[in-house]
Amino acid sequence: MNNPSRVAFTLFGRDVYWYGVLMALGILIGVWLTLREGKRKKLTEDDILDMCLVIIPSGVVGARLYYVIFEWASYASNPIRALYIWEGGLAIYGAVIGGLLGMFIYSKVRKIRFLKLADCIAPGLVLAQAIGRWGNFFNQEAFGLPISNGELMWFPFAVYIEGYHTFNGQPCSNPYHMATFFYESVWCLIVFIILWSCRKKFRHDGDAILSYAALYGLERMFVERLRGDSLYIIKPGGAIAAGIRVSEMLSFILVVAIAAFFLIRHFKEKKLGRLIWPAPEAESEKGTTEDEAGNAEDCKKEETSEAAEEKPEPEETDQGDSNEDGQ
Repeated sequence: MNNPSRVAFTLFGRDVYWYGVLMALGILIGVWLTLREGKRKKLTEDDILDMCLVIIPSGVVGARLYYVIFEWASYASNPIRALYIWEGGLAIYGAVIGGLLGMFIYSKVRKIRFLKLADCIAPGLVLAQAIGRWGNFFNQEAFGLPISNGELMWFPFAVYIEGYHTFNGQPCSNPYHMATFFYESVWCLIVFIILWSCRKKFRHDGDAILSYAALYGLERMFVERLRGDSLYIIKPGGAIAAGIRVSEMLSFILVVAIAAFFLIRHFKEKKLGRLIWPAPEAESEKGTTEDEAGNAEDCKKEETSEAAEEKPEPEETDQGDSNEDGQ
């Protein structure tokens, strides 16, 4: 069984790889969706495009720096190799952290609310991840546990890895492995559908990006345990036999912290009877904000109260008229 070639096409004598093509496609679609969200949130096209020119390179730097930090032993003898990103070694969490840091600086310079910008990129970001994960398929990387059961050696449950390869740093002779890149791609697609469907229903700034972080973290927390190329805080075989993986720990912290934040905020707002977090600005021509809806309801109550006060007056007039008729 042969996997597809890593090379998508050749341009001017140079090979162009599927990994790069899919990454570029994911970025372009992500930018397009962010432009749509920005328009809905009353941001200009220049605001969004300028932001993308900041967060894309800062995301790449963050992705590489994150990987190098946790794999420093591989670069310590020749640190200049840390710049050779074409050799591989980019981490999605590093990309997100680097991109958000760049966005935060941009928001301060342009005086635009950071959480408003972050919510704009959330749907496009997770869809870009869903597309980009297929680059791992062509590169034959980010695969999971070896599979020995012949009934499970089929795609998309399993993926065939050609030639010599390692799993958790050890040579592996089994060519079939769990297709963890595919599991993550499908999950990211589901998260995109959720975020895109609910984007007009979020009541607070920051809800979209926090929901993305929690939902993605929930998946990564489990799938990371299946992979054989993880970055480790504590390597396997020490005090903790299975080791502690960086993405696994970070995902767990994100899920617990965001879930706790949502719950505490919900009960506090329920107790106070009002929002305690910035609400999104009006986003559609026929939509109203929470305050406008509240004002409309108050006006309706006042009109009902005035009508109730005016109602007895006609009765007195009618009574007077009937007395006159009786005379």
